[in-house]
Amino acid sequence: MSRQLILALALLLAAPSLSRGADEPVDLSMMTTIRDEGFRRSQVMDTLFHLTDVIGPRLTGSPQLKEANEWTRRQFESWGLANAHLEGYPFGRGWSFSACEVRMVSPRQIPIAALPRAWTPGTKGPVKGEALRATLESEKDFEGYRGKLAGKILLIDDAYDAVKDAEEPEPERYSREQLEGLGDFEMPGEERDWRQMGIKRYRFRKALDEFLVKEKAAAVISVSSRPNGILRVSAGGSWEPGESASVPSLVMASEPYNQILRLLEAGKPVELEIDVKARFDDGDLKAYNTVAEIPGTDKADELVMAGAHLDSWHGGTGATDNAAGSAVVMEAARILKALGVKPRRTLRFVLWSGEEQGYLGSIAYAKEHFATRPEPQDPEQKKLPERFRDDTWPLTLKPEHAKLSAYFNLDTGSGKIRGIWTEGSAGVKPIFEAWLAPFADLGATAVSMNGTNGTDHVVFDELGLPGFEFIQDRLDYESRTHHTNLDTYDHLKRADLMQASVIMAAFLYDAAMRPEPLPRKPLPQERPKKKEAKPEKKETGTR
Repeated sequence: MSRQLILALALLLAAPSLSRGADEPVDLSMMTTIRDEGFRRSQVMDTLFHLTDVIGPRLTGSPQLKEANEWTRRQFESWGLANAHLEGYPFGRGWSFSACEVRMVSPRQIPIAALPRAWTPGTKGPVKGEALRATLESEKDFEGYRGKLAGKILLIDDAYDAVKDAEEPEPERYSREQLEGLGDFEMPGEERDWRQMGIKRYRFRKALDEFLVKEKAAAVISVSSRPNGILRVSAGGSWEPGESASVPSLVMASEPYNQILRLLEAGKPVELEIDVKARFDDGDLKAYNTVAEIPGTDKADELVMAGAHLDSWHGGTGATDNAAGSAVVMEAARILKALGVKPRRTLRFVLWSGEEQGYLGSIAYAKEHFATRPEPQDPEQKKLPERFRDDTWPLTLKPEHAKLSAYFNLDTGSGKIRGIWTEGSAGVKPIFEAWLAPFADLGATAVSMNGTNGTDHVVFDELGLPGFEFIQDRLDYESRTHHTNLDTYDHLKRADLMQASVIMAAFLYDAAMRPEPLPRKPLPQERPKKKEAKPEKKETGTR
């Protein structure tokens, strides 16, 4: 072999790889140490027990979420983290309930499973009323019910037809083939305008609330979107101070709801009795994020962040959505602090509130720390809650925007981490592949060029920041626990949560110690506004 060929081969082997993570240094000794601490001395289930069984559901603005804020702050402090504090932002009134009883009084007496929707009033004692199926899907429907709703308990949904086809779902875990398939890039399709859909729902809900109050309806009942007695419940009223509280609004289990509809369709009157004890809390109109840090060393002014939302809905105890993610973030902090890690970059841990109401906590935090947008000038936009307003330009970056190396989020249940979404960032793909390699034996292998939505990392990504969500096994998250009364400690998976905590801690360590920050995508740009279609000219029949 010639000297020239030997030199060429040596240069080829030494050249940096653009397609693999082989040249991304990973401290395997530290990965082993993190695994040992996370698997042998885990406290993740202790944290989850307190958040769920002791504190319970954590609706944004409620006394229970504020208790959780304080408790998590104290836990961070007890583990030795620095700068543990709460950061508040304007939210609105709190709400909680202490009792809900629903009975069919006639044609026979039976108890019925139901829960109140958040931010709707109680009944001030038992209220009886005739059940009435009412179709109220747009303001055009109101006219047919004027003068007919006083004292009635309205059933406003069709029957839940999927009950007859319901089977006990198996826990969803990714197969090897499915994980490999996540690497196939999906070309963007036509985007649905979720903001406009939200505005439409918001305006109709306000109109419906005013109509029901004026017509003196006794209560409104919706059907749960899950079978087998599962109650899936969220908001039914407004947390904005001064807005109408409407009438008591409940969600009923699909089977008794369907039974009542069948009786009404057969011409048999049904009388219901409802007793809901609920209260509004106007004492503190702020909500809070819990924040704590492990200070950095030579790059202390740079940041690596981890977060999850601490708030939940009120049907269960918010275990898989999202005490699980919060406990994993906390456990990752505990692991790294227990090991005496001295990160180059500052590690910042944030537990968000207001996620279920539209990422309110992370949006408020991003405005304070990373970037702002100008106030809208359109009077119609100003009338809308901020979460429904169109983005305004230009984006004004704050100093911390340039200092954030990465944000990692966890918010899809109790399942183990199987990989990570890159949000289309080609630069981080080989890096994440290298970081995951020591955990292939734990089932974490997928690095997808695709993205996901529905979690707080979206707020970071939309500001041009490197924000990422982990890929998790779904288990029974979608089929049973998401926003339901079954979202309790019993549906948490200890082994999966320990695995997730170890990988979260490892990613934070890797990001904090690497020489350079993670690569970024281009900053977002204002999109051209869609042109409104011009009406076609009509033929007049003349020449």
